[in-house]
Amino acid sequence: MQLIEEWLSELRACLAGEPAVSEVRVGVFYTGVGLSTGDAGVAFTPRDLSDTVCCPKTAAGAPPAGRLVGTKAWELAEYALSPSALRRALGVATLNALSAAAIRRFGLPQGTLLEDCDALDAAGVTPDDRVVMVGAFVPFIKALKGRVAGLYVVDRHREALKPDEQAFWVAPERSAPVLGEASILIVSGSALVEGGIDELLRQSARARLCLLAGPTTPLWAPPWFRRGVGLLGGVRVLDPRALLEIVGQGGSGYFFEKAAEKACVVDPRLALPGRAEHARGATAGNGLSAATPCCGAVAPASAVRHP
Repeated sequence: MQLIEEWLSELRACLAGEPAVSEVRVGVFYTGVGLSTGDAGVAFTPRDLSDTVCCPKTAAGAPPAGRLVGTKAWELAEYALSPSALRRALGVATLNALSAAAIRRFGLPQGTLLEDCDALDAAGVTPDDRVVMVGAFVPFIKALKGRVAGLYVVDRHREALKPDEQAFWVAPERSAPVLGEASILIVSGSALVEGGIDELLRQSARARLCLLAGPTTPLWAPPWFRRGVGLLGGVRVLDPRALLEIVGQGGSGYFFEKAAEKACVVDPRLALPGRAEHARGATAGNGLSAATPCCGAVAPASAVRHP
C-alpha cells in the first residue's frame, strides 16, 4: 500500500485545516463520501466481502456505521490503509474527495488534463500492442478484441466475460507472465480498494504505458507518475450532491450522467497518439487547469478540451 500512503501524505501536506465528513453513501457499485468543503469522491464497493458483518467479531473491524458523518476527513482517509475492504473503499473515496478539494484550490499539481475524454481513447493503442487488462472493462474489451496483437483480461470472476471472450481470461494467480510481456497495462481503479496495485506495477515495468481507469481512479497524479503510471482516467465531479444520491441509490457509473464527467490526466513526458489527437483544436482553461503549484509539485498542469 505504499502508493496509497504517498497519496495520503501528499494531500495532507497540501491541504491545510481539518475538513469534516458531511455525507457517506455505501452503494451496491460505488461508495461515496462528501466533505464539508463541498467536494465529493467515489470508490468501488468491494464484492464477495469476507468481512461481512454477521457477529460481534466481524462488526469490530467494520466501519462504525451511524457515526461516520462529522468525523475528520483525514481520519476516514486513513481507512484506505485498513485490512478491511469496506473500510478501504471509504478511505479511497475520501482521498478522491480530498484530491478534488486540493485540485479545485490549487489546480493540478502535475500532468496534462484531457476533459470529457475516455482513457482508452487517450491511450493511443495500436494494432501491435499486447494489452493486459486487470479488471474486466466491458467497453474496453469490446473495443480492443480482434484489433490488437494480444488481449488478456486478469479478473477473479471469469463469468464477467462473455462466452466469446473467455479466451482472453487469465486467473490472477497465473498473471505474472502476461503482465511481464504487456506493452500496455490497463488497471481498474478498483485495485486501489482490492489491493495489489504496487505489485501489479512492479510486474509490468516493461510496459510502454500503464494506465488506471474508472471512477475510483484519482486525478491527483504525482505519486502515480513517479511509479510509471502515465495516464489516469477518472472522473471530474460536477454535482457532488447528485453524485452521492446516485451512488446511494445503487447507481453504477452508467448513471453518473451530468453528475460527473470523464477526465484524464496524462504524464506530459509521454508521446501518446491519442493525447495528440484530443489536443488538436483544443481550448485551454477550466476549473482544473492552470495552477499555483502546491506541495512541491514538479510541473504545472496544462489542460485541453476534448472536442
